[in-house]
Amino acid sequence: MRGRHDRIAVIGALLVPPAIGAVLTPVRASVPNTDAALVLVAFVVAIAAFGNRAAGYLATFGAVVWFDFFLTVPYERLAITRRNDIQTAVLLLLVGMAVSELAVSARRRGRVVAADEALLAVTQSTAGLVARGESAQAVADQVCVQLQAVLGARACTFERSSVQPRGLRLEPDGSVRWGAALWDLAEHGFPDEKLSLPARYGGEVHGRFVLTPIAGTAPSLQARRSAVVLADLTGAAAAAGSRRTM
Repeated sequence: MRGRHDRIAVIGALLVPPAIGAVLTPVRASVPNTDAALVLVAFVVAIAAFGNRAAGYLATFGAVVWFDFFLTVPYERLAITRRNDIQTAVLLLLVGMAVSELAVSARRRGRVVAADEALLAVTQSTAGLVARGESAQAVADQVCVQLQAVLGARACTFERSSVQPRGLRLEPDGSVRWGAALWDLAEHGFPDEKLSLPARYGGEVHGRFVLTPIAGTAPSLQARRSAVVLADLTGAAAAAGSRRTM
């Protein structure tokens, strides 16, 4: 759906500015160029909001070109001779570019909000299993599926081991360490190594998830911290199970 919107926006960015210029041609002598530019700005805002950055910039440059061609003296030529028209064209260009960037930023924020809501829903689902007293294995099975989605891993297993891993591991704060060294995930992405994620509860390790991440990928810090919470919920279920068998 997003790709379809972008294609429609690009087509609109190519076709609509000359159409607007042609429609305004009969009244260009009586309508101030600033008013005509506002019509073009409104179109650029619509394209930038509907499409992507490329469509917004294409609409902006098209608006400037056809504003010059249809609405400035000398008409039907790509030349601007009057200072006010030059200023209007420059402002049209700057406003169109700014609107395109604002639209991209707004969509990015919208995606971040949607991702945060999805992570919250995943966490609530697992917390519900723990609250109902489901077995640690049932919780671990669900968390494995969730971790693969949250971290983009190819595989996941849960091991009932309290031994601290020495290789690549995900820390409680969401950072990644390889041995004693801090791994720069943002720059390098995951290496082609197994990733350990301990399941902690009450200051103790009650098992660990072993994941196979996709080399080069770099999940967001929020996703990594959500993965830690999911693992710790498994640790809580394991601790509760141990108490019930005592």
